[in-house]
Order: sequence, then structure tokens, then C-alpha cells
Amino acid sequence: MTKEMQLSEKKVKHLVQNISEAELCDLAELFKIFGDSTRIRILYDLFEQERNVTELCADLEMNQSAVSHQLKILRTSKLIRARREGKTIVYSLADEHVKAIIAMGKEHIEE
Repeated sequence: MTKEMQLSEKKVKHLVQNISEAELCDLAELFKIFGDSTRIRILYDLFEQERNVTELCADLEMNQSAVSHQLKILRTSKLIRARREGKTIVYSLADEHVKAIIAMGKEHIEE
């Protein structure tokens, strides 16, 4: 077993042993967000670069209302962030953790 795997196992063991009921509920809520294919598609679309609503709508072939609704959920969950560029709001992934969660999920289903 590599040193990296040992560290990872220790970290996981520590996390599992030291989780509160409130943290378990928060974790369950986080995973619920990933339970919608539209939200996953939006996150995937933001992997490579930031986009505005119009670009997301075109990429996903969805109407603005539906995309905006999902963006609000993703923002509230702190999975994406938004910044104003003139009159336009530009969206991006909140951080590298979001990419890691999706990448690990994809890796898991491919096994």
C-alpha cells in the first residue's frame, strides 16, 4: 500500500469517526443536489470554462427559466459561484472539490 493510500485511509477513518448528526444531514443534502441530471449537466458544462445563462441554455438546449432555477439551487448549495460582468452574470464552479466529487462519481460508475 502506498503512503498516499495510507494517508487517505487515515483521513477517511478520522472523518467517519468524527461526524456529527448535523454534518450527516448536511452531507445528505449535498448529495441530493447531485441527484438531478440537469444540475449535473450544468456542472459538467462549467468544468472547462465559466459561462453565462445564455451560453448554458444553448449548450443544454433548455429554456432560461429552467436553467436559472437550477443555477439558483447550485448557488445556494455553494457548488457554483457567480460574478457580474456588465449586465451579464457569469457562472463557474465554486472550487476544485466540485470537480473532484463529480470525477469520483464518474469513476465509480465506470468500474
